[in-house]
Amino acid sequence: MAAEKAKNVAKDVVNQPLTPNFTAKDYSSFFLAGALCCTLSHGAMTPIDVVKTRIQIDPAMKGMSLISGGRSVVAKEGVAGLLTGFGPTAVGYLGQGGIKFGGYELAKKYLVELSGSRENAVKNRTAIYLGGAAIAEFFADIFLTPLEATRIRLVSNPKYANGLVSGLTKIATTEGISSLYAGFIPILLKQVPYAIGQFTVNERCTEFIYNRMTPETKANLSSPSKFGITLGSGIVAGFAAAVLSHPADTLLSQINKGHGPQGSMLYRLVALGKEAGVAGLFAGLGPRMVMTAGLVSSQFIMYGLIKDALGARAGIEIHKEEAV
Repeated sequence: MAAEKAKNVAKDVVNQPLTPNFTAKDYSSFFLAGALCCTLSHGAMTPIDVVKTRIQIDPAMKGMSLISGGRSVVAKEGVAGLLTGFGPTAVGYLGQGGIKFGGYELAKKYLVELSGSRENAVKNRTAIYLGGAAIAEFFADIFLTPLEATRIRLVSNPKYANGLVSGLTKIATTEGISSLYAGFIPILLKQVPYAIGQFTVNERCTEFIYNRMTPETKANLSSPSKFGITLGSGIVAGFAAAVLSHPADTLLSQINKGHGPQGSMLYRLVALGKEAGVAGLFAGLGPRMVMTAGLVSSQFIMYGLIKDALGARAGIEIHKEEAV
């Protein structure tokens, strides 16, 4: 009898699916949670992003700190100047966030199943994180690029248009639809490393922290402790995302302002990179690290809370558990 029971248990384990069978409701919850957490976080960070972009493209502000740069913007344009580009930011990251977070859950599921077994998935988990983040971000950037082009144009020249609709329409009618995607390659070069840093570093940080705990400690973690782990992992991931993506972020700002020679996108990127040098490519990194640490950590916190509120299932976890 015992042998038969053990045989049935083993059979159940073999027949158990490698990943959860997510429903359309689960994916819609992933999308909505990602959309809300990204649009809320990026919208709140608009003032910091305005200062960061000005430091990147305005020679008069080069080398300024976040505080001194903010004072300069307010002195010239008033407090409202710090909210320049809020519309494109909110709308752009509403769609981008939904596609990125929902796409990451979908891509990770596909890559885990492609691995063939949980053992292989755990062994190759970093590659799965990298691949899932890159795939999700690619599709998210197709939506984001025109809105990001409009945002940067408004931030670099507040008199260009009155807002999102007028700015987007003006670029399309005066320069052609293709100009809205002029920054697609730089955006990929910026956003894909950003997403890789965001998801991969967060996953590995979370795994590292939990593997330092005994099973009893993990089972009895309080809500504040879980919040602290999410916050800390998100901050580290935000720093990584900022450093990895900042050179391309600088080039994107320059291209959308019309800087650089004419020619192919690759030629312009190389020329602008050489002109800026290492120091120029990392101009404004300090403010951006502050911004991305806040963005990434708040996004993971809100994403989890919103998913729970929507009743969505947890995502796929392929962390390697180590004995303490």
